[in-house]
Amino acid sequence: MSDPFNSAHFIAGFIAEAEDHLTSANANLLSIEQAGQAQATPRQVRELFRSLHTIKGLSAMVGVEPIVDVAHAMETVLREANRAAGQLPPGALELLLKGVRAIEQRVQALAKQRRVAAAPAGLIGELNALRQPGSEPANAAVCTSLPPDLWNKLSAGEREQLVQGIAAGRRALLVHFLPAPERAAAGISISSVRERVSALAEIVKIVPQSMADAGDAPGGLAFALILLTEADDAAVADAGASAPGDLIPITLDNPLPTVDEGAAEDDGDDEIRRRGIVRVEVSRLDDALEKLAALVVTQFRLTRALATLRTAGADVRALAQVLAENGRQLRDLRASIMRARMVPVLELLERVPLIVRGLSRATGKNARVEISTGKAELDKSVAERIFPAVVQLVRNAVDHALELPAERQAAGKPEVGVINVACFERADNQLELTIADDGRGIDAVAVARRAGVPVPATDDALLELLTRPGLSTKTEITTTSGRGVGMDVVKRVAVDELRGELSMQTVAGRGTIFTMRIPLSITIVDAFSFVCGGETFVVPVAMVEEIQEVDLSRMVQGPDRRKLPRVGPDRRRATRATDMIQRRGEAVPVLRLDEIFGLGAPESSRRKAIIVRRNGEPFAFAVDRMLGQQEVVVRPLEDPLVRVSGISGTTDLGDGRPTLVLDLAALGGKLMAEPGGVAA
Repeated sequence: MSDPFNSAHFIAGFIAEAEDHLTSANANLLSIEQAGQAQATPRQVRELFRSLHTIKGLSAMVGVEPIVDVAHAMETVLREANRAAGQLPPGALELLLKGVRAIEQRVQALAKQRRVAAAPAGLIGELNALRQPGSEPANAAVCTSLPPDLWNKLSAGEREQLVQGIAAGRRALLVHFLPAPERAAAGISISSVRERVSALAEIVKIVPQSMADAGDAPGGLAFALILLTEADDAAVADAGASAPGDLIPITLDNPLPTVDEGAAEDDGDDEIRRRGIVRVEVSRLDDALEKLAALVVTQFRLTRALATLRTAGADVRALAQVLAENGRQLRDLRASIMRARMVPVLELLERVPLIVRGLSRATGKNARVEISTGKAELDKSVAERIFPAVVQLVRNAVDHALELPAERQAAGKPEVGVINVACFERADNQLELTIADDGRGIDAVAVARRAGVPVPATDDALLELLTRPGLSTKTEITTTSGRGVGMDVVKRVAVDELRGELSMQTVAGRGTIFTMRIPLSITIVDAFSFVCGGETFVVPVAMVEEIQEVDLSRMVQGPDRRKLPRVGPDRRRATRATDMIQRRGEAVPVLRLDEIFGLGAPESSRRKAIIVRRNGEPFAFAVDRMLGQQEVVVRPLEDPLVRVSGISGTTDLGDGRPTLVLDLAALGGKLMAEPGGVAA
């Protein structure tokens, strides 16, 4: 009969927890590197050891032996470093970084359901070569009182770990856990048992046992937990869902001299362990958001139905109170779901130091990164979209902006260039993210020469040039740049996909600052609805700078003439002077939305002007009237055949008809960039 144990049930949890520990491992390795070779880092070494030890145990539990082998080789190096008060041997840091990367690659392969590659023999050999002669206290001939079927399932490293622990004076125990339906109903599973036991003991290995090994276990499945602990039997038995009398001590058949394992094995103060946290798949959060979106649309429909009843003369005061209370509860529900989807921006940026480290080695430049995020958070879907843009800007900063050490010295700068990544939440539900460097700045003349255009006069014009698809200032292709794919990706993600803003400031010889302003969430947003030419439209509140009333008959006509786009039934292209309005002493160009979309005549000469800003310059759209502000569910236009610049998606305002969600900043920018268009 086949083995009933199926590790696939545990894979999702393993991947999530392994990724957490890998993040911690990378952070500790970077901290060790920053401290320098001459300085001991005992705390970081201990925490790194704990992360890898946990990964090794989890990997053994789900049967991913290549990860077990890599983690064990790294663990052995760190065990010796802990004995040396946190001092790593020369060359160990680079090998440990390679080891973490090798584990990451295998975890990613497992997540994508691909074949997990064997452990890299060369890397393991290099790690083993770091071990000091005579550093292995375990002897291959040494055996324990473990049953042979379990002893034979331990790897060489796990046997060594068990023998070393017993030799160090720790108690070794064998605990059997038998799954059962009534236990599962009470929330007691191998996963919950492992979590509770790991708080009291070091888990050497969890061995799944088949029906033949499990005896009378329900379903023919059992787990053998091999532990090292200082806790008493009652506590261990309670954590392992066993009776104290069922714990089996493990002893050495050939006792070894007692050795001091040090603090690396002490799990009493494990900062990595978390309490009160439940991991939830993003797909479940997406489903909750979809249900919330349906409720928002239903709220619109109720509001319309109530307005119809009121018009018909019905007494709807009680119903209006219920609807208002439901609206408040819906907003609270939205806030709760959105908070559940939020991730710390620091978590988004935690891989940036590793990226900078790799780029520094590839380019021969000395660089360090400073990250300042505070407690800023971002929707998970927005974070996933914006990260490639952040990586591209950081890559450009190292490869293009920062000078070589000799150049920096000659310019009176420190040899090590600094890249500062900072962000904070704005009051308009946006996140402002800046990537700044202290490099050479952007040479506008060189960029213009490369593009074959006149030299841009402003930073905004230079940014427009830099974000042209296919433009690269590199004359040769390297491993880091030169392919003409980069800043156009940043613009597409930050501006087109997320409906945000991208700006830049650069000073020759002093550096460059890129600023992205992006919404915290892009699915359910606060928006203004308005009517223009008999049609209803929606624009996100975060995009609008101001709304003011204007009289079309009193607007000033500027000297420039503007060609209207080819819209309307006859597709003709009209030309007329640019309309301008006064706004606190400045002239703001006005675009008429009814003319742009070829809609009907305006309702009256008195209209509303929605003022937005693009690249620091304001411009306005004249519309008939504003309807109000509400939460709307934005459905993006995914089909490239119907995707139009200036239209970011559709929504349902309760009437069952799709209402266009406008990106007025992108629409105005496109019209102003056309030949013969108005100059902002």
